[in-house]
Amino acid sequence: MPIISNENNFFCENHFVFLENEILVKSSALKNNTGTPLNQNDLPDDKTLRKILEAQFASDWFCEPEKNYCAFMLEKDSPLPAGYSTIPLRSFFWKTKSPYEQENALPCPLGNLASRAHGFLRLRETYIYCPKCGKKLEVSETLTAKVCPSCGREDFPRIEPAVIVLVSRNTPGGKEVLLVKSKTSVNKYFSCIAGFIEHGETAEETVKREVLEETGITVKNIRYVGSQAWPFPDQLMLAFRAEYECGEIKIQEEEIKDAAWFKRDSLPETPPPGSVAYNLIFGKF
Repeated sequence: MPIISNENNFFCENHFVFLENEILVKSSALKNNTGTPLNQNDLPDDKTLRKILEAQFASDWFCEPEKNYCAFMLEKDSPLPAGYSTIPLRSFFWKTKSPYEQENALPCPLGNLASRAHGFLRLRETYIYCPKCGKKLEVSETLTAKVCPSCGREDFPRIEPAVIVLVSRNTPGGKEVLLVKSKTSVNKYFSCIAGFIEHGETAEETVKREVLEETGITVKNIRYVGSQAWPFPDQLMLAFRAEYECGEIKIQEEEIKDAAWFKRDSLPETPPPGSVAYNLIFGKF
């Protein structure tokens, strides 16, 4: 399906405006303490979009009519429109869910659409020149792709499959889970072990390899439990549970800052709601 970058074609029902990894919502919606999920009425309206275009605050924008949404990426230092605030996109994934969806780790259509929009914006800024001949790529008029006007190559959005796994073990003192703190993470969270699937691997083989590489632990009874699109910029997270088999913790110092076993009643700071790691750690999957 085509992506359109035309000022006369952005009047879809869902308006997503991003500032890096945050999304614009009405400030009044954030002050609402009733627990009502965010919905399309809490997103920027047509008038706000026109002001953003007129002020040239958007570094890129497009719409996908068949999916009924448009997406804008604001320049890094752009002022926010009056009456709007930004929240982290991962928080948006959570706040758009109904209580039933939150409790049962179910996807929300509006959150999924925002994930798609953000992922495409990030990919559009990455794929600028043809990797085959070096010419500048153009947006396809018929496909969700960029095309080379010189050699005709078509580049579609990439999806990078990755695994994320919660490892558990039973001890005389009760059940424990294995959590790690990444060296590259900008926050203080302990989270689940994760990594990209390599060529020639199954997802289950990736789980075994990543856990062994990062912590020195061997696992068994690997079970797939769910998935989540993660547009930072283009991952599809495949979630698993696994059981401890053998080994002592020996961290991969190039990537891991710390790793430890934690009891359920004494968890460290962990990722907030809105991520697949949260669903794994708190038993939503």
